[in-house]
Amino acid sequence: MPIAVPQIFKYDYVPETKENLDWADLPTIDLSKFDDPEGRKELAQTLIEAIRTKGFFYVVNYGIEQSKVDRQFALGAKFYDLPLEEKSKYIPDLENGEYNGYRPAGRAVLGGGVKDQTEVYNIPKFDGYHPRDHPDVIKENIGEIEQFAKSLHTNVLDPLHTLIAIALELPEDFFTNLHKYENPSEDHLRYMMYRHFTREQLNQLKDGLYSLGHTDLGTLTLLFRQPVAALQIKDHKTGDWKWAKPLNGSLTVNTCDALSFLTAGYIKSTVHRVSVPPADQNQYDRLGLLYFARPSNDLQLNTIKSPLLQREGFTKNEFEELGHKPPTMGEFVTLKQTWQQKKRAAYREREDEEIAPGFKGKYHD
Repeated sequence: MPIAVPQIFKYDYVPETKENLDWADLPTIDLSKFDDPEGRKELAQTLIEAIRTKGFFYVVNYGIEQSKVDRQFALGAKFYDLPLEEKSKYIPDLENGEYNGYRPAGRAVLGGGVKDQTEVYNIPKFDGYHPRDHPDVIKENIGEIEQFAKSLHTNVLDPLHTLIAIALELPEDFFTNLHKYENPSEDHLRYMMYRHFTREQLNQLKDGLYSLGHTDLGTLTLLFRQPVAALQIKDHKTGDWKWAKPLNGSLTVNTCDALSFLTAGYIKSTVHRVSVPPADQNQYDRLGLLYFARPSNDLQLNTIKSPLLQREGFTKNEFEELGHKPPTMGEFVTLKQTWQQKKRAAYREREDEEIAPGFKGKYHD
């Protein structure tokens, strides 16, 4: 039997915008300091301040070669070159909360009645619990993709989870134990394509957004640098929307719902949205490379017993405050994904719909 040889693909990044955008001033976590005990303490303090005020931060020096990142962008681009008929073979039961595989564009109505042009391909964690078929371009390179995804745990997520534990005065391995790679969980790697709009569509799109303000549902989301500016974040303190600058050699990271539940809102889930790119970039498609970290499926989302949280009075999350039993992580994923992915026939449809007792679906302005 012939052995599949990985093909050589190349991804060409588009030029960065020259427009003077209102960029967010985000802190940077330099993981080259992580192995030094004093450096680790310093990073933990910087990190907790960052996620309590800005919600987003950069990570640099995380030990993964840029060539490997470029390769993932190239594979994602090659996937999106496939005909719609081929990609559509991998659509899961989106209406009932399944999300691994392909999600086609046109399932949501944006401002002015414009249909979304966003495509998603999710590759689940390689933990033995998520068997999936893939098109040949993915299947032939699956070993490389698995190696890359696992490196994000060891090189990025484990250190960040350790720093959060230190900041909350917990044992250093507290969060890494909740995110062990071999345990069943809903982590996934994503190739995400925002197709550009025509001039007519841009004129019709009233709010200029590819996606409304929202929160992610796990613990941390990793976003690799993409020079097409579009990500905007809502500052926790001021409530202002700012552009997130694509910083060379960095990951942009945000906190998510599960981390907010576990800390009773001490760490908030970051509100963010995706805007139409600035005028000198809005003729380009925007390819995203992301990784979504989620704790084990069987983890019940109760407030954790942190000395810092108890001292500061963060002892009950929204479920507990109302006397509801918090869902497990696996249950919450299915509930929120079902709410997010159901086909929408109208703008802002199902806003304020109850996702779980004590938690409603929100679009954020």
